[in-house]
Amino acid sequence: MFHGRFLEAALSGAISRNKVRLLFGARQTGKTALLQHLLSGKRTHFVNLQDATDRRHFEADPAAFSRAVRALPRVVRTIVVDEIQKVPALLDEIQHLYDSAPTRWQFYLTGSSARQLRARSANLLPGRSHTYHLYAVCGWEVARDGAAPAIAAPVFTSSAPPFPSQPIERVLRLGSLPGIRAEPMSTAHATLTAYVEHYLEEEIRREALVRDMGPFVAFLRLAAAESGQQLNLARLSQESGIAASTLRSYYQVLVDTFVGHWLPIYARRTRKRLLTTPRFYFFDLGVRNAAAELPLESRLADVHAGPLLEHWVAQDLIARAGYRGRGHRVSFWRTASGAEVDFVYESPREDIPIEVKWTARPRPSDARHLETFLSQYPDRARRGLLVCRCTRPEQLTDRVRAIPWHAL
Repeated sequence: MFHGRFLEAALSGAISRNKVRLLFGARQTGKTALLQHLLSGKRTHFVNLQDATDRRHFEADPAAFSRAVRALPRVVRTIVVDEIQKVPALLDEIQHLYDSAPTRWQFYLTGSSARQLRARSANLLPGRSHTYHLYAVCGWEVARDGAAPAIAAPVFTSSAPPFPSQPIERVLRLGSLPGIRAEPMSTAHATLTAYVEHYLEEEIRREALVRDMGPFVAFLRLAAAESGQQLNLARLSQESGIAASTLRSYYQVLVDTFVGHWLPIYARRTRKRLLTTPRFYFFDLGVRNAAAELPLESRLADVHAGPLLEHWVAQDLIARAGYRGRGHRVSFWRTASGAEVDFVYESPREDIPIEVKWTARPRPSDARHLETFLSQYPDRARRGLLVCRCTRPEQLTDRVRAIPWHAL
């Protein structure tokens, strides 16, 4: 069953009419399902470069793609190419088709590796394309009890129902990939393990993104275990025996394949001395747990509850900022003296400091770092949020409100 996705309006809206639409995102975030839903009932030609026969055919003769498209019946106006990074040369063919008749075809291209496109000097259709990014399921796409989210979403309408809500314990263990949310617990564990083994390892090996897979597999487990922490390459190099420069390139592989995101330090002007090392977060909590080889049974949420909830909030905020686009981003704040705020949601209108705590009974003292941040940046920050397991919102101070995790 298809559930509504936040990108539906943007992908089908007038703003991208007569542009090539590039839809990027990690594997299994639902790119193909989203396009099939949007384009159902329309005369659409799908090209799946995951299919080895098609892939080899177009690798040997990229011009065959143009010939095939020109031979389609006139009623076929929409062309979808899945996993475009597998044959980057097709981008040149698409540009030629677009330039020859800008309104004749509507092209939708999906990709799960920007690294492959850059490595092969791919033409990303400058001036002819709009780029979108699909994330794992975020809170804006999940059914609510009618209350507006604490970080307001733009108008979001879909002909499909929202994703049903799930218990926090399941979300922290298995993450938010669309397919995983629909699977029973008994098979979701195996699916996540297979995702790590067959995609994060095998796919990267097959695409030659890394020359020596042995150290990369060891790095993958280490990076997953460290996800959410400030990066210390010197320490990780000492623990793993992998050169710091190699570790840096491995992290970039994860970013380029949309498996992870950097979280920078909040950089507004301040008199306090700030720490500048970024944090790194996996794109999905279930994939992160499987890559770290953590046990995915119920006790995982009990043992690692606080850090897992913080990681989930990070993923959700990163997705929302990505969907809102220019002027929106997520950072964190930490001074050399020890004052720290887990996240800052930055927008053109305001910056919202956000703390995450596992507690179900928040107290005013839990808001002290948020109050410090609000006092430090009064022109940009007027309210703070404490995300926790309380059952309903609570006003901790005049400026800080505690909210249930599902109300974010």
